[in-house]
Amino acid sequence: MLDVCLLGSGGMMPLPYRWLTALMTRFNGSSLLIDCGEGTQIAIKEKGWSFKPIDVICFTHFHGDHISGLPGLLLTMGNADRKEPLTLIGPKGLGRVVNSLRVIAPELPFPIQCVEIEGSSQVFEMNGYRLKAFRVNHNVLCYGYTLEIDRAGKFDPSRALEQQIPQKYWGKLQKGEVIEEEGKCWTPDMVLGPPRKGIKLTYTTDTRPTDSIRENAVGSDLFICEGMYGEKEKAAKAVEYKHMTFYEAAELAKEASVKEMWLTHYSPSLTHPEDYMDEVRKIFPQAKAGKDKMSVELGFEE
Repeated sequence: MLDVCLLGSGGMMPLPYRWLTALMTRFNGSSLLIDCGEGTQIAIKEKGWSFKPIDVICFTHFHGDHISGLPGLLLTMGNADRKEPLTLIGPKGLGRVVNSLRVIAPELPFPIQCVEIEGSSQVFEMNGYRLKAFRVNHNVLCYGYTLEIDRAGKFDPSRALEQQIPQKYWGKLQKGEVIEEEGKCWTPDMVLGPPRKGIKLTYTTDTRPTDSIRENAVGSDLFICEGMYGEKEKAAKAVEYKHMTFYEAAELAKEASVKEMWLTHYSPSLTHPEDYMDEVRKIFPQAKAGKDKMSVELGFEE
């Protein structure tokens, strides 16, 4: 089960009814944060979730509305006497940016590891999931992210019995472990069927439509995508500032065959995104206008 919460859905500046960009996921006791705009701490508190399990924070890019909440969050974690290490992932220059922001949070009781993304894409394996960063097209270096949780094939006890595998090892084989005992070797493929469909989440913002988004979002259970503008007359502005309209995001969702799409990162001038959703759903029926604290639990298919 993957818990997903869109903590903030605003772009550029926080509003009384809309916090800046941030997404939080929870899986298997650990939490991942993607972007940390101003107000992220408050959004987490409003949601009723905890800072403590956050062990990874990813950044799409270094514009203020995506990273300005980091120093305060680090201080809050430090004041809670956190000792566990924190991993930060982001574009090249992450270490320099974080060190600059930490002028106001110089002493923390926990170590920070900065991992700068190399090349057009990079895969990270951690905490039971696979995280892939892929480059998108904004006016600064910017990345989207996919999070995937694999699911092994179904355990077949009859095959285990046929091969006389001791029952005490069945659980370990189900978890993917290789067992060696007295010259014998048992591997998971001996008792598991073909891999089953896992869970896939894709998040991208501050970008024009790109092939990298189409390719990496394919088959996502949830696709969270920037929709800076709902007004069709602002299409040229989206091109100029390298953002997306609702309708371009819907086309991406359709082409990538995702199950559901949430729009996010709205322009401050866009006060009622729901007003445009009828037109959006003509392109992609499973589209929703994202809003702060919008949540879902993504589970494995039966």
